[in-house]
Amino acid sequence: MAVEIAEIKEFINVIKEISVYDFSDYSEKSFARRIEKIIEDRNMSLENIIQKMKKKTDFLEDIVKDITVNTTEIFRDTKTWEIFKRDILPKYADKELIDIWHVGCSTGQEVYSVLILLNEMGLMDKARIVATDLNTDVLEIARKGQYRFREIDEFIESYDSVMMSNPKEDNTFKNIPYQKYISINRRKNLIKIKPFLLNKAQFIKHDVVTEGNIFERKFDLIFCRNVLIYFKHELQNKLFEFFHENLNEGGALIIGRHEGILGNISGKFKKIESIYLKI
Repeated sequence: MAVEIAEIKEFINVIKEISVYDFSDYSEKSFARRIEKIIEDRNMSLENIIQKMKKKTDFLEDIVKDITVNTTEIFRDTKTWEIFKRDILPKYADKELIDIWHVGCSTGQEVYSVLILLNEMGLMDKARIVATDLNTDVLEIARKGQYRFREIDEFIESYDSVMMSNPKEDNTFKNIPYQKYISINRRKNLIKIKPFLLNKAQFIKHDVVTEGNIFERKFDLIFCRNVLIYFKHELQNKLFEFFHENLNEGGALIIGRHEGILGNISGKFKKIESIYLKI
């Protein structure tokens, strides 16, 4: 069922009126796809969904969870992680404290990817990590660190690409098998993060669009991968400005492979693949 632009605007306005959520600057095309899927999955008309949201707060929260897209994998887009491992993280070896913020962290697999790299470089104990998302369900999954994978071998291939590569011919990442950090149950298609990595990050419900930086500090690394692609250009630029302001000098913003910084704000960053260094 195709949803009209006028219906999308009404839907967004209702949510804005009855809750703290504001989806006004989301891409209408992306938003339409999410609404159409909600209508199909719930077998309800948009009018009925709106009426039920007005009456039931729990239902509204469920719809908001349905709207937010949750796509993440351990070491997704391996080239970005290889560059991050080789060129970015070593710069923090002598820093007393490394502040990291994962914006739109989803189920936390990106967070654990960073923790694995930090641990191998002896930096995990000096890292202070917050990971935020609108969706409380995915945050709970993130805290448990257990994931269902259909393609276990693809996961192992991504892990090996990042952790077994040795571009500088040193011994930092030589032969680090996935079993050090992850347990695999092939029969159930499950992977589970080892307990010593759990509780290293603080997972918090938070809306970066409406709440901004609630942490009263700047960050060395900000991850916001595959989130901005769902926003309109104006909101993207607003957030890029926000991230620039909330990065420490020389800090890095890591975004998705299909995302990019355009316009005047791009002059405030140095680009390396999907990594933008504050200048």
